[in-house]
Amino acid sequence: MVSGASEQATSPLTAISNAMVRLHKEQFGRGPTNARSHFAGPDTLVCVLEDVLLPAERKLVEMGEHQRVRETRMAFQVATAAEFVGAIEQIVNRKVRAFSSSTDVVTDIVFENFLFERDGASGDGARAQGDGQVL
Repeated sequence: MVSGASEQATSPLTAISNAMVRLHKEQFGRGPTNARSHFAGPDTLVCVLEDVLLPAERKLVEMGEHQRVRETRMAFQVATAAEFVGAIEQIVNRKVRAFSSSTDVVTDIVFENFLFERDGASGDGARAQGDGQVL
């Protein structure tokens, strides 16, 4: 994991993945063992984090308590959203419009999703894409 000034020398996607690992360690007590970040178009960022569940959460999954783990993870997301959004905004230098986290408890994967404010959006909030799709 790269941190501090050296993080600025890495690619933004590497810096984002490193920030997600660091935040999970700080906020939840352990971080994922694998993290990848991808831009999904001009305004969307998806971070895929693997091996994220805490030992107690794994036990709950073994007991069939999938929904309980999902609900707990959702509460974690709400409680820590500002930290995650702030880290991404600092690295990408764009304002996050929406943040959502989802957990697949069976495969032990978390998806951290960020939607950025659009650059140069039209007055109605829609922007036509090259394929004619209006967002």
